[in-house]
Amino acid sequence: MTRRVATRPRDYVGVAGPDAEDFLQRMLSNDVTSAPCRALLLTPKARVIAPVTVVRRAEDDFLLLTEPGLGEPVTSTLLRARFAAKVKIEQEEHTSVVAFGEEEGIPNREFGEAASELLDAGVEPTLSGEELEQLRIEAGMPAWGKEIDDSILPAEAGLDETHVSFTKGCYPGQEPIARLRHRGKVNRILRVLEVEDASQGDEIRVSDKVVGRVTSAAGGRALAYVRVEVPLDAQLAVGADRKTGRALTA
Repeated sequence: MTRRVATRPRDYVGVAGPDAEDFLQRMLSNDVTSAPCRALLLTPKARVIAPVTVVRRAEDDFLLLTEPGLGEPVTSTLLRARFAAKVKIEQEEHTSVVAFGEEEGIPNREFGEAASELLDAGVEPTLSGEELEQLRIEAGMPAWGKEIDDSILPAEAGLDETHVSFTKGCYPGQEPIARLRHRGKVNRILRVLEVEDASQGDEIRVSDKVVGRVTSAAGGRALAYVRVEVPLDAQLAVGADRKTGRALTA
């Protein structure tokens, strides 16, 4: 059987020093003592600066894997917050591949199948970027620049379930995240849709009322933010030509 491997574009930020764990624990949304883990770097108002995967390389040495183009914002945000913390923060150069069915490496949950992310492995990909995108969309996983940006609340994308600890100490954005979880509700959520030939930006309507917008699409599936009151069995009209669709996830 052919090994299924795909390139995973990344930026990388190293955080090392005697205070590295304490510093990241007060800056990121998840409990870094359980690394490897997924987390968010947030503004005080809980807007997303960057999603990251936290990897511990040694007791006082961490590597943050983030999205292409976000290495500089992550680095500059952490440097501004460093103050007297004894920690070195700098961008690094690495390569990543996602290997499906692998157990060694960094657990990767982005594509709906058991997989590991391998750093600097020198492995040739056997899957294209388009195939990897199809798997991501079918798995309902949000991506930076499509489903995640600084206008999205983490709970709308389901990131409060995967990237946030509600038992750890304080971090920027903690209060809005906790308040929404315990006392509020979101108006829209990310859903997987079944619809042919959808395009990013297509409006979604129910009975001529706009209820959402497509954020990603491939191979008869789409991701879209849809109003929470829209039921699974609702008939959806997608795009200007009103293609028929339905939600596969609530």
